[in-house]
Amino acid sequence: MQKTLDQKLAAIHADPSGCKDFIIADAKDADMAFGLGAPGLSPERHDGEVRFKTLADYRNQIRQITQQGIVDIMLMSASTSDVLAVQERLFENSHVTPAIRANDTTDIHVFRGSRIGLAASRPFRSASLDHAQCGYIDCEPQDRVLGSSLGLYSITFNNDRDLDYDSLTEYKKFRDEAERKGFRHFLEIFNPNLPNAVAPEHLPGFINDVIARTLAGVTSSQRPVFLKMVYHGPKAMEDLVRYDPHLVVGILGGAAGTTLDAFQLLHEAQKYGARAALFGRKINQAENQLAFVEFLRLVADRVLDPVEAVKAYHSVLEKLGVKPQRPLDEDLTLQTNVMSYGGSGRTVSAPAPSKPASGAKATNTASPNFSKMTSDERLAYHRERLKQTLGE
Repeated sequence: MQKTLDQKLAAIHADPSGCKDFIIADAKDADMAFGLGAPGLSPERHDGEVRFKTLADYRNQIRQITQQGIVDIMLMSASTSDVLAVQERLFENSHVTPAIRANDTTDIHVFRGSRIGLAASRPFRSASLDHAQCGYIDCEPQDRVLGSSLGLYSITFNNDRDLDYDSLTEYKKFRDEAERKGFRHFLEIFNPNLPNAVAPEHLPGFINDVIARTLAGVTSSQRPVFLKMVYHGPKAMEDLVRYDPHLVVGILGGAAGTTLDAFQLLHEAQKYGARAALFGRKINQAENQLAFVEFLRLVADRVLDPVEAVKAYHSVLEKLGVKPQRPLDEDLTLQTNVMSYGGSGRTVSAPAPSKPASGAKATNTASPNFSKMTSDERLAYHRERLKQTLGE
């Protein structure tokens, strides 16, 4: 089945300035960072007791979101991809593209009690490309299509010659292996994880320049299909997109934050040139992940603005009988994006909204074949779904 990721990338490159397609990825790879805490807190926990969902819960949520069919990419750990993509063949008849976290630099080792993520990032890779593609070492060519042939490769530049040299060297080794095995990648660029590595006023320019410099020596057969990076504001985004319109820029979500934080971040980044969003904790910690993903898509497709989407999302939660984590007025506050994988942001207040309309209908999660739809057809579909959702 044709994947919407490939369809959208082709459309973006055919008309970089005019194409309105937007790529959404669900980043369900947190077990390579947080350990047992990756699936999130269990609703069955008692007061004062920290109890997490299980790995089986986590994978079942991946199945549901994939079957919903609204995201374009499902990013997983290699072990989860092996179960769902290789063994279950979950993505065989889906237009969602499976992907793995192809490396796990030390700054994402942020499990409980760990100090590893505080030290300078060092390159490291657990995943085997062969195992991701076919489930065993030294794949036969015909078996490389069984699993995932797309991966996230992450680099954290710290403005240090020796550290950055090691990171660039390992990235080159990865690219060479990936090309030989027909494995595509998207490139994640984290901000430095060492304090004072770059002066704050120079950080957006530093990140843009290091991206351009890194990719200047990479020919088309090894270039990342898109980027994943911190959103540094309108000017930095516009500068990067204007420099190379064919450099498809995606933003990372960072910490969960409020619902408005997620919707506003997507909206603002898209407004200034981003063409993808990769949200992990923002989706995983939502009260209802399926509804949350649907409203992400409605924001990305310009059907709703962020504040409208938050209000509509709360209406859906009410109709589903799901208690929100925050009252509506609190959920309509903004939180800045984070600077590192395990970092935190600061919160600012937004104007208090009016109460959501009553009588909303529950979200219908049946999925049409988006891969055969044009942008206008997808927009019309979402508008009609929104009418059903809100009872209008």
